[in-house]
Amino acid sequence: MLQRLSIHTLISSLLLLSIIGIWAKPSAVHAEPYFEDGYLGLTQAELHQKLGMPQAVRDRKSALRIFTYHAITDWEQYFRKLVSPENGEDVYIFIRNGIEVRYSFSYAVDPNDERENRTLYVQLVDIEFSPTVSLAQIPTLVPEFHPSEDSASPSFRSNIWVLLFKGAPSPKARFIVKEATRDKLDWTLAYQLFSLQGLPDPLTVNALVDRVEISAQSIDLVKQRQRHTHDPILNPYSREFAQHRLVPQPSTAKKIPVPKYAE
Repeated sequence: MLQRLSIHTLISSLLLLSIIGIWAKPSAVHAEPYFEDGYLGLTQAELHQKLGMPQAVRDRKSALRIFTYHAITDWEQYFRKLVSPENGEDVYIFIRNGIEVRYSFSYAVDPNDERENRTLYVQLVDIEFSPTVSLAQIPTLVPEFHPSEDSASPSFRSNIWVLLFKGAPSPKARFIVKEATRDKLDWTLAYQLFSLQGLPDPLTVNALVDRVEISAQSIDLVKQRQRHTHDPILNPYSREFAQHRLVPQPSTAKKIPVPKYAE
């Protein structure tokens, strides 16, 4: 009788706590994208709801771009247990205009989350093309790629990549950034276009690229600490860039001096 009374009292107490709001209810983790790309900042579960389950999972074998690809079932049943879950990148493959477009999503975790199955957040989107494509083709092959058309939009280049910034910074994006001084800087949506073959000089929209990275980067970081490796350029997706390319450029080749002889 006493045992029944105790159980009844416990259930009544829990119901009361729930009604008055003291009882802590578990809440699902909901995230939202930080930028217009629609991916950065989403949880892995939300990404799967948006795109479906990935065709494969890959994990990096070294600091270089060397990956091992696993079937999703093999990853979930075996390989996921061998490495940290955040080391696995979800892979989706699409065929668009005869081009293989392969998306790979890498993740970040909350370092203060000590649970066994920590929530994963999209940190970077790596989009690869096979075969290579020109800068002009990318907007039609990647729906998430919407570069600014403003000629003054921050744009940079090196001999193998073009870096384009778009839109306003997002304070929330600091969460997925690994930079030690991330809290002191603003982080903006960035598109980085890579070319293993090297980019021509002068740059044209016909230049071929192998892949695009969608990430959060800092304009201030580029200007303060990376100015020697990032050359400012005119935005290649602006109207002014196209017009500039049509204007004949003066030759920069030095003329061979002609010797003058005394008569």
